[in-house]
Amino acid sequence: MSNQSEANNRTVTLKRTFNAPIKLVWEAWTHSEHIAQWWGPKGMNTKVIEHDFRVGGKWKYAMQMPDGNEFISDGVYLEIVKFEKICSSANFKPMTEGVEIQALFEENGDKTNFTFNVVHPTEEYCEQQTKMGIMNGWGSVFDRLGEFLEEK
Repeated sequence: MSNQSEANNRTVTLKRTFNAPIKLVWEAWTHSEHIAQWWGPKGMNTKVIEHDFRVGGKWKYAMQMPDGNEFISDGVYLEIVKFEKICSSANFKPMTEGVEIQALFEENGDKTNFTFNVVHPTEEYCEQQTKMGIMNGWGSVFDRLGEFLEEK
């Protein structure tokens, strides 16, 4: 089995086309004041604790759960190509740890084609996360991102 097909078996991919220019979509991902407006499933408020947007920089967000507890997500930026790609390690404690997230941006006129990959360390872990509803969770997040972009 090739490395690419093996990686595909460990990856969950979501695709969207946002009705916003790539510059705006990029800013939504790279400015902490914007991230706080859309990161997390519907109904959750997000507080940006740390956001050092550079390769090697750390990010850490806290999402307020309906029961009052905080859900922490954090990671380290691994690769940044302006208007093209943001790759990061990521932990979403306590549900998901040790994954890589890849946000890929492609200009499509005045819209933006967006691909989001969550790369898991093993195929089994990827399958477990899929069964837990990873697609629904991230789908809700990107619904919020789409709404945020429409308001801008």
